[in-house]
Amino acid sequence: MSRIEKRCRLVLILPDVGEPEEITRWVGDALRGGDVASVIIPQYGHDDSQFQKRAEKLVPVIQDAGAAALISGDSRVAGRTRADGLHIAGNNEELADAIEKHVPKLIVGGGNAQDRHKALEIGELQPDYIFFGKIDGDIKPEAHPKNVALGEWWASMVEIPCIVMGGTDPASALTIAQSGAEFAALRLAVFSEPERAGAIVQEINALLDEKAPRFDA
Repeated sequence: MSRIEKRCRLVLILPDVGEPEEITRWVGDALRGGDVASVIIPQYGHDDSQFQKRAEKLVPVIQDAGAAALISGDSRVAGRTRADGLHIAGNNEELADAIEKHVPKLIVGGGNAQDRHKALEIGELQPDYIFFGKIDGDIKPEAHPKNVALGEWWASMVEIPCIVMGGTDPASALTIAQSGAEFAALRLAVFSEPERAGAIVQEINALLDEKAPRFDA
């Protein structure tokens, strides 16, 4: 997870809908729509076998498009599917353990930082990124103001990149970009209309190209 672009980049989070073949097609379409830094694959309520089968289809599609495939939570599935990294949404002990075991072979980041103190505790673990919000927290059109504020504070003082969870409106990515955060995470904003996923990603990138602030070189 790095500042490959000179502005905020997209992180896509897969929704808990559709059959594996459908989701794979939607993801492929979304990634053809333009720049995406990474895709987080959550387990949701699927058992380990179902989750692994889903990830086995998705990881190559994501990687072939030049994005990083991040498995949420299960290091065994990440290893078996040759994913690029792990997203840890649990407690700090779980995140610290994953960092110790899997960095630098895998990207490891996440966290559940609900305030500045918790964010700094996560930062002490030196993850590859910190995540503000919940991966299924897009329940309103706009990004949660608290998460945007935390991202703005973090990006202004800490070198570790941050991802801020957006809302159901694709334009919420611009609000996140204007905070100075390196990455904007979108789920339903892209996949609530899965047949338009590619067009939506294209539109968001065009918006960010036009209006997102640039990072210092």
